[in-house]
Amino acid sequence: MHRLFGWSSKWWPGVIPLVIFWAIAAWNSTEPLEADLVQRATAALKDTLLDKRRISVAGRDVTFAAEAFSEDGRASAVASVEAVPGVRLVNDQTRLVPEAKPFAWSAERDVVRVTLSGNAPLPATKARVLEAARANLGGVEVVDAMNLARGAPPRFDSAALLLLDQIGKLKDGKITLSDTKVSLSGMARDLGGREAITAALRNLPEGYSVAANDVRAPPYIFQAYKDPVAVTLTLTGYVPDNTVHAALVAAAGRKFFREKVVDNLKASVGAPAGFANAVTPALSALSRLSTGTLVVSDREVKLSGDALYEAAADQIRAGLGKDFPPGWQFRPEISVRPAAAPVDATVCQQLFADLLGKARIRFESGKANIVEDSAGLLDRLIETALRCPNANIEIAGHTDSDGENSANQALSEKRAQAVVDYLVKAGLPANRFSAVGYGSTQPIAANASDEGKAQNRRIDFVVK
Repeated sequence: MHRLFGWSSKWWPGVIPLVIFWAIAAWNSTEPLEADLVQRATAALKDTLLDKRRISVAGRDVTFAAEAFSEDGRASAVASVEAVPGVRLVNDQTRLVPEAKPFAWSAERDVVRVTLSGNAPLPATKARVLEAARANLGGVEVVDAMNLARGAPPRFDSAALLLLDQIGKLKDGKITLSDTKVSLSGMARDLGGREAITAALRNLPEGYSVAANDVRAPPYIFQAYKDPVAVTLTLTGYVPDNTVHAALVAAAGRKFFREKVVDNLKASVGAPAGFANAVTPALSALSRLSTGTLVVSDREVKLSGDALYEAAADQIRAGLGKDFPPGWQFRPEISVRPAAAPVDATVCQQLFADLLGKARIRFESGKANIVEDSAGLLDRLIETALRCPNANIEIAGHTDSDGENSANQALSEKRAQAVVDYLVKAGLPANRFSAVGYGSTQPIAANASDEGKAQNRRIDFVVK
């Protein structure tokens, strides 16, 4: 017995190296096997649509986790892993991608970036939307905050791509798709942007509709700046169409008799109702200022600058808004230019002649009603009359030779008196002026042409 025990004691230490060698061999053979099974299981799933896929192997047992986009896809993926040669057991930790109710997607734009949020139905759709955003938004940063979810309505891809095109037309704002309902808010980048978005939404896929469109158009701006140094009138901003454009430029040419009109206007949709009927009298008011700026923003008219005399400032402040269409507002910021130095009668006469050499006081055809286009010229004449307070001035009316002499005589007298009345209304003493009509007896051009007749129909200021 002792002999046997002694033999056993000698044998046992020799077993230890064998166990160590066996463990090392088992370790070295298991590790390549597990790596091989991971590789083969991954290859078996290469054509399977999954998200968040994870595969791990312990021996010949595979733990498989993933999110599938349908039950059939999930079951097929598990079966593919189970069929891999060498796999003994599959620990199935797969599940379906969460379902979104409602299925919502949005694109939101601020000053520097576009953020895509909500849900996309498939990785390919998500990638396609991101690619389109980066390609179409001109280098704007695109932030991907989209998740994958089930429950997308049919034709989701087409709807999302069409809506993504519209985010490029916004300066800022958000477009949301909730199931098949579209909601939009924000500020359009350009005039006409809201209309362009509205038109594009008519091409939404079948079954989709617009629940809310709160996109606002940017202010519709028209500006006119009268520069006395450059002697220019610069027009910028927008007009409704080419017809209104031409009419306003022509009106400016008549009202601003000294200034060169610089036309930088562009035609665009989005003009408020009554645009031309508000801008035209506003230009007349601007023509009465020595320097000034007219800004029309939507239905608000702001006129700032210096009037030539106090009565003119009062008339503009009180009168301009009365000529506007309903719903329009007038914000006058009118001051009065300091009075110019007095001059003697000879200089006064030369100043009158210079002004009336550039433009004529105009009347309605065959009548003694002064047209609005002459307001700027009349204010310059009044300013000159104020500079020679001791001079008496004859307001002389003249006509062309058309019609009867008696009628021409009467018309010339009435027109001369209308000018005197205008001057007196502006605050000049009535006893300084006399209205005289000469009919067609003192032409300054031949009456054989329309141009000559136009020159003969005139009002002269004669310092006495």
